[in-house]
Amino acid sequence: MSFGFKENTVDQCIYLKVSGSKFIFLILYVDDILLATNDLGLLSDTKKFLSNNFEMKDMGEAGYVIGIEIFRDRSQGMLGLS
Repeated sequence: MSFGFKENTVDQCIYLKVSGSKFIFLILYVDDILLATNDLGLLSDTKKFLSNNFEMKDMGEAGYVIGIEIFRDRSQGMLGLS
């Protein structure tokens, strides 16, 4: 993978890019990609890179992934799974 992502040594479906205090995780599951970041600009740049190199459809924020609910409270900086 290019664009500055490093593959996780334990799970080859997880990639991380760090730029100063900004980070973005790219998680692959079959034909789905999840992105988690602390910077909207980095998210936008990553989506542009991916769409220029792969056929993809942006489905927006994930509410459920493989039957697991994702919830977030941005005002408190919390992300959870149930």
